[in-house]
Amino acid sequence: MIRMALATIVVATTLNSISVCKAGDVAFDKAVGGSKAHELAQWGRRYEHGEGVERDLDKAIRLYCKAAAQGSAEAQYHLGWMYALGRVGARDDALAAAWFYRAAKRKDPHARRMLERLGYQGKPKQQAVCRLTDGGQADRHGRVITAMQIGSDDLPIRYAHPARRHIASMVRQLAPEYQLNPNLVLAVVEAESNFDSQAQSNKNAQGLMQLIPATAQRFGVNDVWDPEQNLRGGMAYLRWLMSHFEGDLELVLAAYNAGEGAVQRHGGIPPYSETQRYVKRIIERLHPGDG
Repeated sequence: MIRMALATIVVATTLNSISVCKAGDVAFDKAVGGSKAHELAQWGRRYEHGEGVERDLDKAIRLYCKAAAQGSAEAQYHLGWMYALGRVGARDDALAAAWFYRAAKRKDPHARRMLERLGYQGKPKQQAVCRLTDGGQADRHGRVITAMQIGSDDLPIRYAHPARRHIASMVRQLAPEYQLNPNLVLAVVEAESNFDSQAQSNKNAQGLMQLIPATAQRFGVNDVWDPEQNLRGGMAYLRWLMSHFEGDLELVLAAYNAGEGAVQRHGGIPPYSETQRYVKRIIERLHPGDG
């Protein structure tokens, strides 16, 4: 009888834990699905401090990240504070400063003071990214990015032809020089030229990363048909775009496809069906199944 009673208690406790977990997931899904920056930031604070919900720093970061992408100085400041305090792994003053800088640009006085305390003047070199507790990242929609930023080599190359393996090997060797993840570069190469080093579009974009003559000249590419030179030129452009758009991957990809001028004119991804499909395709390639 005692054993049966204990078993009943264990089962009841387990079921209760599952129901609480599911309720928590539902609450988070509803929160991160919101569109108002202030509400997203408020939910971020609740998950950061465990106010009415189970404390979960990754969920807090994802909510803050989505709010920050919409221009919430509050969320940008709180992200900076989390990294400055070392709540997400080791203390990271550089990443904290990147977020404080964004908030300070939106006239947040607390962020300005934190930049001064950290000894930063001018724009930090570090990109403002949303690093999670396991070293992964969240994107501007609060979604978890799995294969792209964490540096894994598990992004499959379709049709494992020897020529593709050779190009992939070059990408993995060169990408760290440009502080780019190889998986991102491989996804761009696949979308641009399908690994054809002799590809040429009707707009005169050429080679593996489809460089137009002006871009090739801008980044010092003398021979666009040389695979390594083309890769270096494309990676240099991606790195420049990463800096220009402060690590916002969707804007970087849109600019690579349509030009940074088009992204700036439209204040985001241009309303071009080709560009929108391009961005969606690469994002899905990098983390498939994340709707």
